[in-house]
Amino acid sequence: MILFLFLMESIIMFISVLVGVAFLTLLERKVLGYIQIRKGPNKVGYCGIIQPFSDAIKLFNKEQTFPMTSNYLPYYLSPIFSLFLSLFLWVIMPFYFGLFSFNLGLLFFLCCTSMGVYTVMIAGWSSNSLYALLGGLRAVSQTISYEVSLSLILMSFIFMAGGYSCDLFIKYQYFCWFLFISFPLMIVWFASCLAETNRTPFDFAEGESELVSGFNVEYSSGGFALIFMAEYSSILFMSMFFVVMFLGGDVYSFVFVFKLVLVSFAFIWVRGTLPRYRYDKLMYLAWKSFLPISLNYLVFFGGLKILILSFLI
Repeated sequence: MILFLFLMESIIMFISVLVGVAFLTLLERKVLGYIQIRKGPNKVGYCGIIQPFSDAIKLFNKEQTFPMTSNYLPYYLSPIFSLFLSLFLWVIMPFYFGLFSFNLGLLFFLCCTSMGVYTVMIAGWSSNSLYALLGGLRAVSQTISYEVSLSLILMSFIFMAGGYSCDLFIKYQYFCWFLFISFPLMIVWFASCLAETNRTPFDFAEGESELVSGFNVEYSSGGFALIFMAEYSSILFMSMFFVVMFLGGDVYSFVFVFKLVLVSFAFIWVRGTLPRYRYDKLMYLAWKSFLPISLNYLVFFGGLKILILSFLI
């Protein structure tokens, strides 16, 4: 019975995330349309509401092409594995029934995000295209650089909360959101999330002028759709995690969904507003700005925790 419930919850969660991804793409195209003073998709269905599904049908019905010189098996499997990882991340979300809510959720998050680097690297390498390889290398170096800051910020909150479970974030923010006590960390976390998901202004994996479409340049139809879905699933997850960490994390209320949409909207707003960063500036930002801030906060929260424990003893 427990196994059946476990399976059903997994299927419902994955379907819900994929439907969320579909409508996030519609929201992005609508918002970017209004930012650029034009209409977004508005022909398919009422106000373009069926547009994401028609796009999905079109992409998966197109002919799948494979470059003759590509390494077929890793080329074929890396988009599937990428989507699997981005969906698998959602199991750390504290659910109402508690089947997935385990005590080492934050460590699981770090492991899965680290594994995501390999899918991008293999997708770029196995295409056997110089543009794809360069796009993959740029994406990997960027992701690894910003993962350091993300890990240190998470460690700061682990020191403060005293555990690795996401439930602790909800418990400790009952009276005061972490946003108010660690505002600089929130800014660093949001910028690192943008870099981690290859979003504007850090979308160096997709430089149109020099790399065409980056590591996914040789993918078409289903493979491209899977990479696309993995990226938007990661954006939704990072938005959810941002709300859990800094905005109260009241998962069981309707306000949580509103906050999640608001943070996802911020991802889109940044894309419509900011131009692409320069690559060396991106690396300077990671290693010379975000890393010292994260380390200082880590030392501060660690010292604060020791001080509190010494007073309690």
